[in-house]
Amino acid sequence: MKTTLKRFFKSVFYLYYDGFVNMRVGKTLWMLIAIKLFVMFAIIKWLFFPNILKENFDSDEARSEYVLQHLTKDK
Repeated sequence: MKTTLKRFFKSVFYLYYDGFVNMRVGKTLWMLIAIKLFVMFAIIKWLFFPNILKENFDSDEARSEYVLQHLTKDK
């Protein structure tokens, strides 16, 4: 039972491995996807979503007080 399961996972791994190694256009597409994800999650986050609480307050206590006041504010 254990060897059958091990053989199954090994064959599935080699199926995907051989398919990826023999790709031509696919490697380029995967590289474009990786670059796009890096740009989306690293660069854009860094540019457009600064850590305002870290910049404006010195201690955790001041940050927590600010958040508490804004979460419980009457509208």
